Amino acid sequence: MNVLSRPVRRQTIAVLKFGGTSLATRAQREVAASRVREARDEGFATVAVVSAIGRAPEPYATDTLLALCAQRDSDANTDLLLASGELIAASVFALELRAAGIEATALSGAQAGIVTDGRHGDASILRVEPQAVVETLERGAVAVVAGFQGATADGTTTTLGRGGTDLSAIALAHALGAQRVAIYTDVSGVMTADPQRVEDARTISRMSLTEMSELADHGAKVMHDKAAAYADRTGTRYALKGLHSDRGTVVEPEVEHHRPVTGVTATGRVTWLRVIRGDIESAARRMETELQMFARIAAAGISIDQVTINQSGVTFVVDGDRGGEMRALLADLNLAVRVRERCSKLSIVGSGMRGRPGVVHRIVGALSRANVEIIHCTDSNITVSILVPQADVTRAEAAVHREFALDTEDPPA
Repeated sequence: MNVLSRPVRRQTIAVLKFGGTSLATRAQREVAASRVREARDEGFATVAVVSAIGRAPEPYATDTLLALCAQRDSDANTDLLLASGELIAASVFALELRAAGIEATALSGAQAGIVTDGRHGDASILRVEPQAVVETLERGAVAVVAGFQGATADGTTTTLGRGGTDLSAIALAHALGAQRVAIYTDVSGVMTADPQRVEDARTISRMSLTEMSELADHGAKVMHDKAAAYADRTGTRYALKGLHSDRGTVVEPEVEHHRPVTGVTATGRVTWLRVIRGDIESAARRMETELQMFARIAAAGISIDQVTINQSGVTFVVDGDRGGEMRALLADLNLAVRVRERCSKLSIVGSGMRGRPGVVHRIVGALSRANVEIIHCTDSNITVSILVPQADVTRAEAAVHREFALDTEDPPA
């Protein structure tokens, strides 16, 4: 995203995002409509941003539409097809709002002013020019915007990638200067850990934009990672709420925590690689060989994570069980490649760990007491990521959750 739009502040605006499950049935759409009505009754000019209705095999879900494609490579034709799911959802929801006595107008992403680059299937938003949305709100109507899509400067339809309706909502909210932003899903907010793995996981009442961005980037599914990053860059405050409960997590620029860890998340299966230089004595030659390695990996379209480079070699992680593929890719370079498949990345996130000593010591101690092997560890400003055997990730997540008492509310100062 190269250009961030300047906020437009003409009215008190609410942007409400509704996912596909929130619109899947008439009963669900009635609840969504009630959330729109509540916002309007509180004096907000309201924008509803919607995903395609339901999930496969339902007829208008994105994966159902994708199954119609003769090819899986993203191009202009594929994007035009996939964008139709959200167009149907926007039209249906606008009609339902009107039937409920709420004036509403459906808009495509392009009509709403979402301008993107030309990368089909995973476009980035360049700017938002929401004049049509503003005009709709000034007429007293609800603007119902098809999420997940935009258009290039020449009008070619693009899509924003899986989960892109979150990004549409955040980008529009920023451009409009919205005072209320709610991302409605089928869960009531962000949990301290995956409740399917950690029985004592609870909803986080408040967290920072950066914490949410880190959790989303490291595997938490409740928020689209690009949307969380966009909100963090632009300082866009929002809430993640359950459609029926209307409760959840408030995500805002700064939140003071009195414990170092806010939440824990884990990825699926990954492969850890350790690349050891062969009999290369020249530092310049070693660097050249490593550059060849990274160039070859990039050319193969393989994303790497948890990269460490030091005198003993290079370590990194790739998605899936890909040891054989990586060995073959690097076979003719003068490198010894060690691989370990069936790993998972456990990420521990919290703005409270900034400048606080002893956090890694407590994490390592908790994993040691749980008899979980630490394969690799990296850290950033507010995140510690630890590679563990996939078979042990549930035990690892529970151990860290217990160590930092994440089952209880943040204690007072």
